[in-house]
Formats: sequence, structure tokens, C-alpha cells
Amino acid sequence: MDHVQAASAVHETLRELVSELLAACQQRKLMLVTAESCTGGMVAAELTAVAGSSAVYERGFVTYSNEAKTEILGVSEALIAKYGAVSEPVARAMAEGAIAHSRADLAVSITGIAGPGGGTKDKPVGLVHFATARRDGATLAERRVFPGDRDAIRLAAVAVALRLIVGRLS
Repeated sequence: MDHVQAASAVHETLRELVSELLAACQQRKLMLVTAESCTGGMVAAELTAVAGSSAVYERGFVTYSNEAKTEILGVSEALIAKYGAVSEPVARAMAEGAIAHSRADLAVSITGIAGPGGGTKDKPVGLVHFATARRDGATLAERRVFPGDRDAIRLAAVAVALRLIVGRLS
């Protein structure tokens, strides 16, 4: 399977997951919001690629810079200074900020290092922090390190983000 066929297969899998997710959210009358950094809106793009997604997808925030995380989502500068933008506390704050700045019931956030540069010993290329938040509920976080190049890391992060949202539906 060449690169184009592999990418097509991944996108087909993502579309199936998105269709399942959107149907489940519609059935439960839940609205979604996304807060993305390293994926640059890829989760939002996958969600909105499916006709009818507006019934459950409320909005998305692409907060690539630290300033955007602070200005748009209300992530504290002190939190970023203490832990770094790619950290569990910042992922949690992004998800909670997305809920606070939307009418959605469920949020997912993603912040990571997609590469090829930017990694360190403590925070390697491929490190991605996720968080899901429910309005009036708990915020859960997850840390992953993905192999591969920038495209592979970002696609893997999108798939995990969608699966994490599905996991929060029950």
C-alpha cells in the first residue's frame, strides 16, 4: 500500500468514527466543541466533513500559539509558563476553556509536538496531551507519544481525540 492509499484508508476510518460519534451525540442531544493546537483544526475538519454535523458540532478553536490559548480559551499565562504549552495542565485548561467559551456539552483538546523539530528529551516529537471536559462534569486527560512523521503524528492525534470523545458519551 503506497502513501496515498494509506492516507485514504486512514481518512475512511476517521469518517466512519465521525459518523458514529455524530449519531451518538445527536441521539444524546449533546453538542461538541474542539480546542486544537498541534492538529490545527484537523478534528474540526473531520467532524464538519460529514453532512449534518452542525446538529452536534457547536464550534472549534484553533489555538496554535500560547497567546491564542490565553486570549481565546482563558488558559493562564502562569500555567503555560510553569508546565509548558504541551502539558496535561494546559490540555485540561484548554478543554475547560472551550466549554466555558461555548454552548457545548463536551470538549476535546489537543496540544503536542508534531515535529519534525521542537522536541526535547522530556518532551519528544510525537508527544501529545489530550483532555476531554464535560459541562458540569469531570475533565479527563491522556498522554500519548506517537511514532512517525508530522502527518502520521497529527492523524494519529485526530483518531485518538475522536475516540476519547466517544469514550465520554456514556
